[in-house]
Amino acid sequence: MKFLTELFHALIHAARNLLPIVLVVGVFQFLVLQQTPEGLGSMVVGLLIVVVGVALFLQGLEMGVFPIGKNLSDEFAAKGSLPWLMVFGFCMGFGAVIAEPALIAVAEQAELISQGRVDPLTLRFLVAASVGLVVAVGVLRIILGLPLHWMMIGGYLVVVIVTFFAPAEIVGLAYDSGGVTTNIVTVPLVAALGLGLAASIRGRNPLIDGFGLVALAVMVPMITVQLYGIVVFGFGEADAGGSTEEILAHMEAQTEAAVPTTATGLLGDLAGMVRDVLPMIGVILVFQFLVIRKRIPRLPMVVFGFVLVIVGLYAFVVGLKMGLFPIGERMAEQLIAYDRLLFLYLFAFAIGFATTMAEPALIAIGKKAEEAARGRIHGQAIRLLVALGVAIGITIGVHRIIAGDSIHYYIIGGYSLVILLTFLAPRYIIALAYDLGGVTTSEVTVPLITALGIGLATHIEGRNIMIDGFGLIAFASIFPIVTVMLYAIVMERIAQQRGKTT
Repeated sequence: MKFLTELFHALIHAARNLLPIVLVVGVFQFLVLQQTPEGLGSMVVGLLIVVVGVALFLQGLEMGVFPIGKNLSDEFAAKGSLPWLMVFGFCMGFGAVIAEPALIAVAEQAELISQGRVDPLTLRFLVAASVGLVVAVGVLRIILGLPLHWMMIGGYLVVVIVTFFAPAEIVGLAYDSGGVTTNIVTVPLVAALGLGLAASIRGRNPLIDGFGLVALAVMVPMITVQLYGIVVFGFGEADAGGSTEEILAHMEAQTEAAVPTTATGLLGDLAGMVRDVLPMIGVILVFQFLVIRKRIPRLPMVVFGFVLVIVGLYAFVVGLKMGLFPIGERMAEQLIAYDRLLFLYLFAFAIGFATTMAEPALIAIGKKAEEAARGRIHGQAIRLLVALGVAIGITIGVHRIIAGDSIHYYIIGGYSLVILLTFLAPRYIIALAYDLGGVTTSEVTVPLITALGIGLATHIEGRNIMIDGFGLIAFASIFPIVTVMLYAIVMERIAQQRGKTT
């Protein structure tokens, strides 16, 4: 009975997160465009499957993954072994990201659009290994008390330099891959590890030292994926990719095959989901039995939780192919055909703001920041600032696709501004601001934003889907950092002026 009650609350939670998207799409579809979208029934079914999938996935995390992950973190912190903490941090980061639903979705889209040049499994392993590495380094940073801002400034300088040399086909995908690493699996585990370590080490400040792991997990995949792109597109021998019509036909065939029609197909797809989650299960089992050497508490519930994770992950991927991807692509097509760019910009802004305000990871981080800041930061103000930043970022990203400008200049300019603000912002806000840039893209938002970018690149003449279709998630990650830092700088100046006048 308790399980059914919790599952019902998870369903309500997932539906509430999806509701802002439905409202924005509904307003534009019926009041602005005044037309019923083609394939509405399939989209609605897809959205319902997404809700069920996310609910089962979250419930499985709560029952199986999070309790055992927290138990392992506590055990290693109690042991006080730096090498084992770093190894555990690497493995936890790798295992969580390799099973990330949004990364799976983006990797599959990249394979289709690049006509096989980008291998989805290779892309996911590169991103997951990058996240594992930076979580290990981040654990070391917290233990040694190293300042985060120098790591972020140095890291993003490397990002900007690599972007100069990266082929145009990979830049948007690389930045999007960084943006989707921090999601419903990664953020709670990584944030809990950082805050727990900062709270348990004397002389560490949870606000300054506890945050920052999420930010590092966003940054480093941008470098590794661009280096991968330099190799694949610069030295690879794959075909250059088909025409837009061939790519779209391939994508449509894949979408139609998303829901298996036979029991064999269903079992095959579920086996694929098991393979996706196996790294995370393997990490937990190895550390639990070979390192901690203790039995798993409440083992039947943990096993059931992992089953729910696998089933929910499968339902989520099927639902987004049926519902969210078609919505994003068709809304882009309809708004372009409507031939009033103002409404396209308004749609991008509204989708960005509405979905971010409902983002559960953002709400959780906002509450943690408010507790750690002891009155200097208000959770609701943080959510508004981040939502505004995402809305601005997606709107600028949409403008880039419409104008046909190179993403290089926008990205380099955006992160140059972030680096400048890092020098000017008060130290207490820096780690939090960078983390907030990584938690803005949810399991529902990422597929919709990705589909919107691909849809725009598909239906605007002269655009290349691989070059112009990706990148919107990157813009959604950059500008929240800017808005939060600007807010902290302004508030600091106001406080200084008030101090002078009293």
